[in-house]
Formats: sequence, C-alpha cells, structure tokens
Amino acid sequence: MRKYLYPLLITLFLAAGAAIFLTQKPEPVPTLKDRHGDLAVGGEWLNTKAAIQGLLAKLRAKPDDVKSKVLLAEAYMQEARVTGDHPYYDTAAMQLLDEALRAEPENFEALCCKASLSLTQHHFSEGLAVAEKAVSVNSQNAFVYGLLCDANVELGRYAEAVRMADKMNLVRPDLRSYSRVSYLREIHGDLPGAIEAMQMAVQAGYTGLEQTEWARVMLGHLYETNGNLNQAEQTYRMALAARPHYAYAMAGLGRVEQARQNYPAAINYLKQARSTVKDYAFADELTDLYHQNNQPAESKKMAREAIDMLASAADEADNNEAMGHYADRELAYAYLKTGELDKALAHAKIEYDRRPDNIDVNETMAWVHYKRGEFPKAATYMKAARRTNSKSPVLLCRAGLIASRNGQATEGQALIKEALAINPYLSLDLADEGRKLLAAR
Repeated sequence: MRKYLYPLLITLFLAAGAAIFLTQKPEPVPTLKDRHGDLAVGGEWLNTKAAIQGLLAKLRAKPDDVKSKVLLAEAYMQEARVTGDHPYYDTAAMQLLDEALRAEPENFEALCCKASLSLTQHHFSEGLAVAEKAVSVNSQNAFVYGLLCDANVELGRYAEAVRMADKMNLVRPDLRSYSRVSYLREIHGDLPGAIEAMQMAVQAGYTGLEQTEWARVMLGHLYETNGNLNQAEQTYRMALAARPHYAYAMAGLGRVEQARQNYPAAINYLKQARSTVKDYAFADELTDLYHQNNQPAESKKMAREAIDMLASAADEADNNEAMGHYADRELAYAYLKTGELDKALAHAKIEYDRRPDNIDVNETMAWVHYKRGEFPKAATYMKAARRTNSKSPVLLCRAGLIASRNGQATEGQALIKEALAINPYLSLDLADEGRKLLAAR
C-alpha cells in the first residue's frame, strides 16, 4: 500500500503546485500618481499623463509587451526626476525592467535603463555591471558609454571615466556627452573648461525640457563655484523662464541670496523648492539658512527632516539589495550638522567601504575626522581626495584647515587663500574659519 501511496502524494503535490503557478496573477502594473501644485500646471503634465495612460492601456491589452514595459519604465524614471518621488517611481520602473529582462535578457534599452536606475540609487557597482553587459550587446550607442562614464566616476576610476566620455563624444556629441565632459573637467581642476563644456550642453538641448534646464542649473552652479553670483543668478532665472517653478533653479537662486547674506529671500526660495519637489537637499540647505538667520528651532527641525529622509532611504537600501538609495555619505554630513560625530563617522565609513577610491568620499572621511579633532587621519584622507587636482573651493579650504591643524601653516594658508580667491562667497561657516586662521597668522 505504501509503495503506491508515495507516488500518488508526489503526483498530487506537483499538480497542486502547477495549479498555483497557473492561477497566479502577474504582478500588477504600477500606475501613475497625480501631480499636485505647481507641477500639475502646464501642458507638459497633460502630455506626460496622456503618454503614460497610453502605455498602461497597451499593457492592459497585452501584458507581455516588453517594448511598452521599457517605455513605461523610462517614463517613470523621468517622473521621479520631475517630482522627486524616487521611492515610488524608481521601484515601479525596476519592477517593469526586471519583467522585461526576464523575457528578453539582452534587451539593450532595458539594460541601459536598469543601469541608469542603479546609478540613480547609488548602487554604483551594480550599475557598472549592467552597463558592461549592455555595451556587449551594442557598442555603437553613445548613451551606454555615458553610463559607464558615470559609474567609473563614482567608483573613483577617473582615467577609465575619461576614456568612456571620449567614446561617448565620438559616437554622438550632444547634451549628455558635453555634460559628462564638463563634470570631468571640473573634477580635474579645469573650471573654465567645465563652464565651456556645460554651455555647449545647454546649447545642444531643447529649451524647457527638464534635461536641458538641469544642465542650465549645473552651469549656474559652476558660476557659483567661481564666485560669479550675477552670472549664476541670470542662469537660474533663464531656467525658470524656460521651465516655470523648476525646483532646482529656485534652490540655485536661494544659494545666490545666501551668498549675498540675504537670508530671508534665500529661505523663501528654498521653501518654494521644497514644496515642489521631494529632495532631502532642500531641507539640508534650509538647515544652514535658518542657522544663519538666527532661527535655531527651525534649523534643528530641518536637520532632523533631512536625516529622517536619508535614513529611510538608507534603511530601504540595506533591506533590499536591488533597490533603495544608498545615502551614507549624505547622512555623514547631516549628522555633522547635529553634532552626532560618532554617527557621522559610522556612515562615512560605510560609504568609504563601498567606494574607497572616490575623491568625494575621501573628502567626507577627511572632514568627519577633522570635526572629531583627528587631524592626522584627516590629512591621510584629504591627500586621496585631492589626487585629481580639483579646484573646488570647499575642498581647497578644508584641505587648508586640515594642513594647518597638522602644523603645515604655510601650505594651509596658501590653500585657504586659493579657495577664497576662486570663490569669495564660499560657505560662510567654512570661510569664516579659514579667515580666522589666516588672521591668527
């Protein structure tokens, strides 16, 4: 009896499993959220909504339509940029891309989108791996070389990043390729060349599109870095004229007013930006502005909001290897502002362990150790942070302060003077510390 019972049970088990598999419903297609406030004004939202609703209708009629899934993922990634709602739209896009790649593992567009999404989430090693697979499928596409450039920059492989940017420009010189050239020139200390390349990026784009106005905002930020506040303001206002209520242009105007020490106006611009787009950076900038405007309670509130947003993203990333925004470098700086130095160091170390060759991560480690009074350690990391000869005034000023604390007064003074010569409107707390040190000598 038993010898017949076991095969029967196995048959029934397999049949039950097959029934469950066959009756399982596919994962529902993520839907579009309504925009609110200023983002819902204008024809772009109507066009976006119509295009996405059309893709959703196609997928309802044909759930296995890979092309529509990839196009919808691209649309959701762009919607994340516009609204700042990365947790929802990035997750939605990743679901669609994974479904597409399960059906077509070598779908080039899906691979590129997934690599881009991984980079957005700061999963840089994963993004590099997917981009490398994409370039093996199609080596004649400019966009994939841009992804490889970005991934190598973030992992601190700057020579390879330059090589990828050169390939991208050979295949197709456009807004995206010029913007990569600009960033690489900035990293290597060529601020005039960075400005020139970003001007070319803006000119290559279509006025009013988010990508074009993002490049224009980056151009404004380069003018800020060079201490050219009037040119920066003009550039941000041009972005707002082309794309009304653009949060990042409003934030740029806020930084200009902050540099002019017009704190109420700066706060108003940042509050507008924060009400339009979900981005921890706006709360972080408001933390400094309220502090400078003698509003300690509001400063503390914004600092906690920034930390809560970043910590939530970091927790999600820790619990989900595929998704969630790694935000440990940003958290390190946020904890410095609240005086939680142990937490700042813990998060800086987590980021350093992920990408020890990145100059920005080394700068973070250096500055955290400086704030903790650990000056020799700060000097070690600062040396690594300066290996590309960046002329970032913030980096130079921090390097000068660290050198001075390590008994290298002449070098320290020279670095601080260089930083203030490039940008006399350097972040006030940092500039004040540098000027006090120079005066003491």
